[in-house]
Amino acid sequence: MKHAIIVTGGKQYRVAEGDVVFIEKLPVEAGDTVTFDQVLAVVDENANNFGTPTIAGATVTASVVKNGKAKKVRVFKMKSKKGYRNTKGHRQPYTQVKIEKIGA
Repeated sequence: MKHAIIVTGGKQYRVAEGDVVFIEKLPVEAGDTVTFDQVLAVVDENANNFGTPTIAGATVTASVVKNGKAKKVRVFKMKSKKGYRNTKGHRQPYTQVKIEKIGA
């Protein structure tokens, strides 16, 4: 099984063809095609190819499934015996992509 390690949004993801991955939000619409050119490694059954730090000419092509927001995370702060209570919520935006092709 051929898979690659890509960098997007300051994070690294291990992806294979056909995988559906939730990544940091990209400025694209659903149905568009995205190309990731920061490929750190491509691992195949026959050969391993590691970059220093990236592999020149290697790309990973993906199609955008949808954009959305994750479930809400509650942030609660409290100081005991002082009457201080603070609650905030956060929903992290994401882009869901399907990996189409790994080119090395």
